[in-house]
Amino acid sequence: MIKKLWIACVAIAFAGTVNAQDVKIGFKVGMNVASVNGSNANNLDSRTGFVLGAIAEVPISEKFSIQPELLYSAQGAQQRNNFKYDLNYVLLPIMAKYYVAKGFSIEAGPQFSFLIKDQLVPIDQYSGASKENTDAENFDLAANLGLGFQFKSGLFFQTRYNLGLIAISENPDIKNGVFQMTLGYQF
Repeated sequence: MIKKLWIACVAIAFAGTVNAQDVKIGFKVGMNVASVNGSNANNLDSRTGFVLGAIAEVPISEKFSIQPELLYSAQGAQQRNNFKYDLNYVLLPIMAKYYVAKGFSIEAGPQFSFLIKDQLVPIDQYSGASKENTDAENFDLAANLGLGFQFKSGLFFQTRYNLGLIAISENPDIKNGVFQMTLGYQF
């Protein structure tokens, strides 16, 4: 897993050298509303978490750019009053951005996710039950679709949905689904 993450970081650094004077570097922070989808996920509710990290926007033309990101994301789900799936990931989305109007963009692209925290946590901290691993897969692949707005000041707002494409667990058979809203700044 560390080897894959290292390769991804090198790829982002290489992409930044394409046309260094036009590349915008920045950061973003926001909120996740995460859930898991699948045949055995009917008793699970969404879980609110956070997302934060670094971005780079590499313009290809006046209206089109590529935006690789390196993010930390708190995801998972919860079962009302019983437990929560605490799944935290390092994310590597590579978004294609198309500006349809001044500052307004639509975004789509793949996301590669690497699991770094995997716990089943009792919601009632006084129950005496201990935390245990969920045996979730170490890698997840998702398709992202979103909207963004870039202000002249460098401030931007993005919202997107991450649709998990591969099962993160076989028993139960579930996939990630995450709605994100973020606010960021580009230099």
